[in-house]
Amino acid sequence: MAAEQAETPAGSVLCVGLATVDVVHRVPAFPGANSKLTATRQDVAAGGPATNAAVTAAALGSRVTLLTALGTHPLAHSVRDELTAFRISVRDATPDRVDAPGVSAVTVHEGTGERSVVSADARGVDPCPPAELTQLVSSADVLLIDGHHPRLALAAAQTAARLGVVVVLDAGRYKPHHEQLLDWVDVAVCSGDYRLPNCEQEERTIRALAERVAVGAMTRGHDPIVWWRDELRGEVPVPVVSVQDTLGAGDVFHGAFAHAVAAGAWDGGKVADHLAFATRVASVRVQSAGPRTWLDKLPSVVELGPVRTL
Repeated sequence: MAAEQAETPAGSVLCVGLATVDVVHRVPAFPGANSKLTATRQDVAAGGPATNAAVTAAALGSRVTLLTALGTHPLAHSVRDELTAFRISVRDATPDRVDAPGVSAVTVHEGTGERSVVSADARGVDPCPPAELTQLVSSADVLLIDGHHPRLALAAAQTAARLGVVVVLDAGRYKPHHEQLLDWVDVAVCSGDYRLPNCEQEERTIRALAERVAVGAMTRGHDPIVWWRDELRGEVPVPVVSVQDTLGAGDVFHGAFAHAVAAGAWDGGKVADHLAFATRVASVRVQSAGPRTWLDKLPSVVELGPVRTL
């Protein structure tokens, strides 16, 4: 069931990227080779970085469109139906595709909240941009791309740059086509595992990214988030909470960040505030087991009002 949308200023977010079916099992221990165990909880939900971000932004009150690749398979219909319940407008770049969308097998350790994921991601699916791409981008305040469909991502980013729409890149894992994509990005928000070629160390990657993207950040698990804006650098602390489930926490972070950007005029000056807000939302997500149960606690986050960093 879709969560009640929060009463916050509504911007418009276009998410472009991966949609999967996530089959999530919660277990007391990760299974070993040739072993079997019984899960203590099972969930089936739409997944993928852009999809989870879209759900988050919509739950926070943004008007959200997801441009992805689904097709006509029954599993694709289940994804579409779930997202429609969250008032997300789904645009399918592969309407004639008959194969099943990617299915992610997810195992979550109930003691630590850590997860393992096996997925085909978007392998073999790289659709051409739809004819309505310019219309979709022009209707958005923020474009959030996860890079899983390279041609869609690049075309959307280039269109957004032409129209003056803010482009946010969810840089979870480095992919070769990022070399071209980064030229069209306004804000790069990357994980602590993200590394550019020949930049094995975190600091080298941050410096290399800062030379190409004016505004950005790197999340680092429990450690403070590092952000940059032109020559400025800073950190945003991460709340200490009881972690129950880390699945999709990064996606939630990106969706909350995109929502915050879309809710007001963007000049880069509030990047630390937006990151702090996204951190607070992600901290709520990790305290609840299951892909969607955390949404019931979301209104309490929004009621605290806007975040201002020192």
